[in-house]
Order: sequence, then structure tokens, then C-alpha cells
Amino acid sequence: MSNISQSRLLPWLILFVLVIIWGSSFILIKKGLIAFTHLQLGAIRISLTFLVLLPFTIGRFVLLKAREWKYLVIVGIVGGGLPAFLFAKAQTGIDSYMAGLLNSLTPLFTLILGLLFFGFRTKWFNILGILVALAGTVGLLYVGGGKSFDFNFKFGIYIVIATIGYALHANIVKFRLQNLDPVTITIFSFFVIGFPVLIYLSFFTPFFNQILHKEEARIAFGYIAILALLGTAPAVIIFNKLIKLTSAVFASSVTYLIPVIAIMWGINDGERFEFIYMVWIVLIFLGIFLVNFRAKGSGSG
Repeated sequence: MSNISQSRLLPWLILFVLVIIWGSSFILIKKGLIAFTHLQLGAIRISLTFLVLLPFTIGRFVLLKAREWKYLVIVGIVGGGLPAFLFAKAQTGIDSYMAGLLNSLTPLFTLILGLLFFGFRTKWFNILGILVALAGTVGLLYVGGGKSFDFNFKFGIYIVIATIGYALHANIVKFRLQNLDPVTITIFSFFVIGFPVLIYLSFFTPFFNQILHKEEARIAFGYIAILALLGTAPAVIIFNKLIKLTSAVFASSVTYLIPVIAIMWGINDGERFEFIYMVWIVLIFLGIFLVNFRAKGSGSG
């Protein structure tokens, strides 16, 4: 296979790996919530990721410029910290498959933030796509999970906020941290949030007591460990690599296929999924397609 063919294939292979990893994360969150609160789950996830990545900070501080630290702090908070807590909170009220579906709004918000703050250019059908995807989201929240719209919106809004965070993460990595490699970005984005979160988990939650005395907690911890060690640190590094290879919008399009894996896991775990949901899901995907159709941004590639 030629180098050109390999370079074209690599982003799609990375995309496929991310789909499998992140598509499975929602069912792992669901299993973790059996024994821990959403705050504990988020803190465990971040703390494990931080501890695993901490040794790799050695020797890398010299790679950073002073102006890059503020962007790493932002990326750490909006791309790693808040989403860990927000997804866990959302899944205390909605099914894992719906969490996966709402996660597909990330490319939409990536474009919106790109338009507002990062010099993206757009056309009328991109704006139409935003409206269509939002309509599909409202519809899915209205019919999904057998709950009322108010109930679904109450919990679904946490994921909407998290996807805005992911979108900001993608744009900052693409346009403000061009000179840093994906591994360094990931290591230090968790470095800046890891210490305070670990302190919170250790001294302000009953985590260690639960681990010592409850079998259920140890099992749930195992699921969260898989989530952190596969679905957080390595996946974020791969995601940052994909942004570097392509564009923020293309990388965010990983969320198109994540719902497929999330739905399969959800159905396997006994969650209810009805055909009427597909109407709104198709509407969301149609909107996202229009959002990305010939969307161009300065510096994207």
C-alpha cells in the first residue's frame, strides 16, 4: 500500500477505534453508577487517568510555552473534567443509549463555536443543519426512554453542555495548540485538573471505605477503571491525534457512529428502544450531515 493510501486510510482507522472505545463508555458509566454517585464516578475516572499519565510528565515540561498553559487548563476542564461528571449525572436519569445519541451533537457545536470564535465560514445549508439537528434532539428528548420531556430534558441537558465542552476542546487543540503533540496535550490537560480531583475523591468522599467493605463497589470500580484506562487517557490521545491529522469537525464526527455501539450495548442490557426513536435520530444525523457539508474553516485540513 502506498504512503498516500496509508495516510488517507489512517484517519478512518483511528475513527473506527474511537467509535468502539467511546461507544462502549456509556454502558460502563451505567455499571459504575450502581455503587457510586455521579460525583464519585467522575472523580474516580479523572483520578485514575491522572495517575496513569503522571509519570509521563517527566521531561515534557520543557515542551510547553507559557502561553500554552492557559489553553491546556481550558482543555483539561471542558474536555476532560466537566464531561466526566456531566455524563455520569445525566445517566442517573436517562438510558445509556440516549446518552450516546445526544453525544452526537458534538460536531454541531464544534462548527458553531468555530463560526463564532475560530474563523469558520459557513453557508445557509450549514445553518439549516443546526436547526434540523436541534429539532431532532428536542424530539428525541420528548419521546425517548418512556419518560416525560421535562424529565429527559432535565438530565439530557447535562450531555448537551458536555458536548459544547468537547467542541471547545476540539477547536482549541486544532487552532491554539498546533505546536504540541497529542500525547503532551492529553498528559497536561489531565495534569492541571488531576490533583484537585484526587484530593476531593480521597478526603471528601467515602470511596476508600466503600472499596474496602463493599463487593458491589469493587465491581463497579472495575468498570470505571476500564472506562478510565481505555476510554479516557488513550482515547483522548487518539482523538487529539485525529484532530491534528484532519480537522476539528472531522474528528468530532466520531460521534456519528458512537450511538450505534451505545444502542447495541443498551439493548443487550435490557434498555427499551422503540422504532419511533429512529425518526428523531435520523433527523439529528441529517442535521449533522448538513452542518458538515462543505463546511470550511480557516486553518482546517
